[in-house]
Amino acid sequence: MSGAAYLTEYSGLAASLPGLDLPWLQGFRKQALQVFGVSGFPGNREEEWRYTNLSALNKTLFAPSASQIVDEDWLNQYRLDDAASVVLVNGQFSASLSRLQDLSGQVSVSSLKQALQDRPAWLESRLGQAVSSSEHNLVAFNNAWFADGVVIEVAAKQQLEKPLQILQVVTQADALAATRNLFVLDEQAEAEVIETYIGSVDSYFTASVNECLLGNNAGLTLYKVQLEAEKAQHFGGTYVKQSRDSRFNHHNFALGSGLARSDIHSDLDTAAECSLNGLFVASKRQHIDNHTRINHLKPHGISREFYKGVLDNKARGVFQGRVVVAEDAQQTDSEMNNRNLLLSADAEVDTKPQLEIYADDVKCSHGVTVGQLEEKSVFYLQSRGLDEEAARNILTFAFANEMVDKVENAELKALLLKELLERFPAISL
Repeated sequence: MSGAAYLTEYSGLAASLPGLDLPWLQGFRKQALQVFGVSGFPGNREEEWRYTNLSALNKTLFAPSASQIVDEDWLNQYRLDDAASVVLVNGQFSASLSRLQDLSGQVSVSSLKQALQDRPAWLESRLGQAVSSSEHNLVAFNNAWFADGVVIEVAAKQQLEKPLQILQVVTQADALAATRNLFVLDEQAEAEVIETYIGSVDSYFTASVNECLLGNNAGLTLYKVQLEAEKAQHFGGTYVKQSRDSRFNHHNFALGSGLARSDIHSDLDTAAECSLNGLFVASKRQHIDNHTRINHLKPHGISREFYKGVLDNKARGVFQGRVVVAEDAQQTDSEMNNRNLLLSADAEVDTKPQLEIYADDVKCSHGVTVGQLEEKSVFYLQSRGLDEEAARNILTFAFANEMVDKVENAELKALLLKELLERFPAISL
């Protein structure tokens, strides 16, 4: 699939990207550009992209925007008051909108641009360690085009004192918001991070990559709330390297955008634990693709994965979950479950759970369901005085709310409940 227009424009864009004085970063970008230049955006002939058509990315040349104009009243609807926050507007850090006061001296939070100025050698040894350009061409695209992002480092035995919300906001039509985030937790460190993606215009392209490096016995809880605009294109990839005894908990809520793809991949060392929870809700002609991969590389790892999808109208959902147990990863314990609810005869979900097991002393399982609301349950609620629409909304809300109940952050849970109630009204809490 072609990406020729982006390659043509790259030479003009490159002068505005950070790190021009860093040879290693220029080499990093050049190598990514070469990978992307071979075949452009991923196409349907690639097995991991067979259900997702990215041709829309070639119909509009999405371009970076320097605009920092934001309606703060609108933004504050999504800001969590009890969290510190970093705000990226059109892919660029906004110091005036961010709230980073009172963070411990053992916790460092900065923009990627600032980190490239202040400690380039530290970044050089970490950037690209959790994912490379060869993963697929949207990662290569991000490697070449990222303009800014967030760098978090939590020192050994320290804890991020309050949750950190990363608000990625797009306010410019046809903008490209390409961001790169790096989360480094040293031994026994702890952090809770909440990514929130929103846009005040219809058409734009968000391309964001997270790299997470977890030290021995470190713990990271990462939430992703994707509430992009109706015609937005979204790619968000999270790639994790888990050291011995580390814990990674991810909650992925995909409720917005016209086309969205989320990758969550983690490599587990000895006795590491990984938990992936997800909810995707789509209507009209939305297309939401979730791709997960858990690589058990060493013994005694534990992974749990539970994703739910709700599809209405002509929406399409994709779930591709893959667990790989290496030959050395004896006594691995892994469970994967995907449940999907279709609210329309025209809605569709493609689900593909995969287990690849090369060890003989393991406990692994997976399960998938695809179905509709039970008519007897709808009838029961109608018999209690509800009309049919309200009955169906209550049952659908209950199905989706199981994933929201797994959220421990009370303020975030309230935001998610509000979003669900807007989609399935006629319920009062």
